[in-house]
Amino acid sequence: MGRPRTPIGTFGVIATSPQASGNYVARTRYRDWDGKNRLVQATASSRSTAERKLKQKLAERSLYQPGFNGMSADSPFPELVAYWLEDMEIEDRLSRTTRNLYERDMRTLVMPTFKELTLREVGVARCDYFLKQLARRSYSRAKHARVVLRLALALAVRHEIVPRNPMDHVSRLHRKKTIPDAFTIDEVQDIRAAIKAWESRCISSGPRPDRQLGQIVEVMLGTSARIGEVLAIRVQDLHLDGPIPTARIAGTIISRKGEPTHRQAHPKTDRSVRRVALPSFALHAIRSRLLRSGETDPDALLFSTRARTPHTTNNVRRLLRDVMDDAGIENVTPHRFRRTVATVVNDAQGALLASELLGHTDPRITMQHYIQRSETVNPVTAEHLERAFGKAG
Repeated sequence: MGRPRTPIGTFGVIATSPQASGNYVARTRYRDWDGKNRLVQATASSRSTAERKLKQKLAERSLYQPGFNGMSADSPFPELVAYWLEDMEIEDRLSRTTRNLYERDMRTLVMPTFKELTLREVGVARCDYFLKQLARRSYSRAKHARVVLRLALALAVRHEIVPRNPMDHVSRLHRKKTIPDAFTIDEVQDIRAAIKAWESRCISSGPRPDRQLGQIVEVMLGTSARIGEVLAIRVQDLHLDGPIPTARIAGTIISRKGEPTHRQAHPKTDRSVRRVALPSFALHAIRSRLLRSGETDPDALLFSTRARTPHTTNNVRRLLRDVMDDAGIENVTPHRFRRTVATVVNDAQGALLASELLGHTDPRITMQHYIQRSETVNPVTAEHLERAFGKAG
């Protein structure tokens, strides 16, 4: 009769032997939940200490089971990262841009700290300390690191490599409250004047500006669209001859490393596709652009390079920054125009309409990140209080 198999979750005889260094190593075979016997060992300066360390290791081992993928809690963290990146590719749920961003954040923010660790060593305290130290330098970086670290470790939990996600128990990140900054009407007029002066300047050689920068700014102010969404507007997205001229925001411009800049068939999110009524100043800018370009192809972009290729968002940002620097105007960014539009619409008719215009699904996002709060309370409150508490006679 053969020797009975070691039950799952138990171990065999512990053998301890001296090493040339003078230390002792204790070894035994542990039968994991998948039925495989694996060698587990511990080293210490004495025989009894080595055995004690080994038993402690064995007691903890039942909490960490090797998954079907061959990984276990003793696998190095970079192995999980590679497995996580492969899983995102297979699942194919996220956009290529998001996957590239996650990979960049993992390699630049997380890996330098965790690359020498096993999954067993990635605990709550270590993750919590890492994020707090990162947040001292940059809240944004800590936030990005938290996202990718949570996602990778969540995959390890789902595939039964580790029993729990330590990121579920780290403390919340706290950022300093900031007030969204919007342009005043006077600042908008100064920006317009600076762009007009730059586009009208005398040029002795080379092509003259085609006035696209000013037109892009007018369309951003007239639609609240992100810079990438404005640059992705096609001729077929424009309906200019009806009683209410509109532009459909239905794409964005994508520039990825190793790929040509191209138009993506949806904005930042699928749910932010929207048709926006155009104010007269934006309508005038669009008509001027169409007249100058002579474009009639429905698939052609409203704004494009002289070679009819898409503008990159970075190039437009850089040009806007250079023009504003020449004019001595600071802190002008495309996204600040979006916050300015949100603030104006909120002041006129409330956050719900501003949220709808910006393509947000939750007005709280608009309120928190886009609307500049006014300190002035509606003066009608004084009338109500006077009627209630005013002195008679």
